[in-house]
Amino acid sequence: MDNIISTEYNRTGKSILVDEFGMREMQRRLYEKYTSKYLLLKSPPASGKSRALMYLALEKLRSGLVKKVIIAVPERSIGKSFATTDLRSAGFHSDWEINPLYDLCSPGGEPRKTIAFQNFMESGDKIIICTHATLRFAFDKIDIDAFNECLIAIDEFHHVSSDVENKLGELLRNIMYNTDASILAMTGSYFRGDSVAVLSPHDEQKFTKITYNYYEQLDGYQYLKSLGIGFHFYQGKYLDSISSTIDINRKTIIHIPNVNAAESTKEKIAEVDSIIDKLGKYIKTDEFGIFHVQADNGKILKIADLVNDDPLQREKVIRYLRNISKIDDVDFIIALGMAKEGFDWPFCESTLTVGYRGSLTEIIQIIGRCTRDSENKSHAQFTNLIAMPDAEDSEIINSVNNILKAIAASLLMEEVLAPKFNFQSKAKDSDDAVNLVVKGYKEPNSKNVQDIIDNDIIDLKAKILQSPDIQSCFGNKSDAKMINTVLIPKIIQEVYPGLSSEELVELGDYIITSSVIQSGNIISKGRDKFLTFSDRLVNVDELNMDLIYSINPFCNAFEVMSKSLNKKVFKAIQQCIQALRIRITDDEAMLLWPKVQDFYRVMGKAPSLDAMDPNEKRLAEVLVYLRQIKSET
Repeated sequence: MDNIISTEYNRTGKSILVDEFGMREMQRRLYEKYTSKYLLLKSPPASGKSRALMYLALEKLRSGLVKKVIIAVPERSIGKSFATTDLRSAGFHSDWEINPLYDLCSPGGEPRKTIAFQNFMESGDKIIICTHATLRFAFDKIDIDAFNECLIAIDEFHHVSSDVENKLGELLRNIMYNTDASILAMTGSYFRGDSVAVLSPHDEQKFTKITYNYYEQLDGYQYLKSLGIGFHFYQGKYLDSISSTIDINRKTIIHIPNVNAAESTKEKIAEVDSIIDKLGKYIKTDEFGIFHVQADNGKILKIADLVNDDPLQREKVIRYLRNISKIDDVDFIIALGMAKEGFDWPFCESTLTVGYRGSLTEIIQIIGRCTRDSENKSHAQFTNLIAMPDAEDSEIINSVNNILKAIAASLLMEEVLAPKFNFQSKAKDSDDAVNLVVKGYKEPNSKNVQDIIDNDIIDLKAKILQSPDIQSCFGNKSDAKMINTVLIPKIIQEVYPGLSSEELVELGDYIITSSVIQSGNIISKGRDKFLTFSDRLVNVDELNMDLIYSINPFCNAFEVMSKSLNKKVFKAIQQCIQALRIRITDDEAMLLWPKVQDFYRVMGKAPSLDAMDPNEKRLAEVLVYLRQIKSET
């Protein structure tokens, strides 16, 4: 298996250090903005978002900016992160105290919780914790004026959408436009929304943004040294190949595919049984619902099953997992829709996900399960097990599309997980290791451009990498000039039509430079530093924009695919990718189809896309086009 991304971290310990009030670096950043009415916090899993909220909310209460605090989480299990907490002993002015009556993340029906929420709003208590659903139901029952002088904190904010059908999004808009309430939106995702924007651009401008990036978090850990993101391709059924991706000595979460996914056997319980059989010989199920399995080397593995739908069995397993305190308490967790956001297992070293996941937020949440800092690991690994298309299969186009999307998602993760460089046109007095001089680079002078770079660059890169035109460049040694001077600038202009031509150049220079730099690796040779790419070695002191624009920023994707797939399949994938670029009408295809048939009858083979004869090449394009049309019907 080849990693498409391998990132090294410096173990500085900075992200886990606390100040005289007990705050970590990210928590301090948010706390300093406590007077802001609307706050949007983007911070990775395990960075301490729940405690950051506590500091902020208590300061708002103490200073009289708000009278009540309402915390809404997407599911009950996440509510425990906001339980009563001692903050005074670390130096803060108050403790975080929750009246059990108003911890509504306990088991029970919504009608009872809605009544409890109404009672809270009329009581003298200051803090309530509930689910997103409870907040929605209660909001319908309570006069909107009751939310004046409240702080409403929405955890896992990516569950909200600006779409009119999204009830929580509509609630938030009502709060913003009809009350004086403050809002704190918190998310571990760096994407506005996977399909529909979380906030409208007009509403988003009202928020003060605090971004603590993933690299800052991971680089500042004590134990974690590296992270790998890679693919493993399989043919046939995934259960026949999954053993080769599992290391029984690494604490692992396995996410099996949704029953509606093409990779699924449609028998999820049987899939779990099969995976357990591959891990070893079943011994027993203990009183906590944990399976004990003996591996071939004699080691006893403890396996938690979160796929089983039996509510009593599942609740028993979840309760056990919530109270894990020792490394040997569990070895494997097998899950389907669970063990993602808000799930805390610090000892997890590896996540293995079967099938392409369409949500960028879901991918970052899954990766977050294995990147907690823990003394039992120096490396974390995310592996995506993806079906290798059959070169003879008529459905190959669908499989190729999934591969391209998965690779695009992984390249985007590099933007989130790798260090962010500051590019300069000439050397300046600075000891910052992330400053790079690129001759001819146009440094941003526009506030608009700088705001995009500081707060929205990941969303912009997401749109670039999700473009079919860009994805069609992954499986071929595509012309770098065409990518960097045509395709990427076109997408930037579509996303930000209001930017001036000068601003478009500034933003384009940054996007292309950062994409190219991150596609290489920086190595040291003596006193010199070099950037290594798939086909060249470049001295860092010789970087210039002409060189940057001559490099394909997606060359890593080509290398991974060419090494990981057999020659016949890779050739078939290249042909499918070429089909994405073909421009042909239905009328032309119908007109040339008889000639395709004549060619096959005379030559005994199909026309080739690699043919030197332009007529044969066009017939091959017609054939590919018609196969694509057939696969879509």
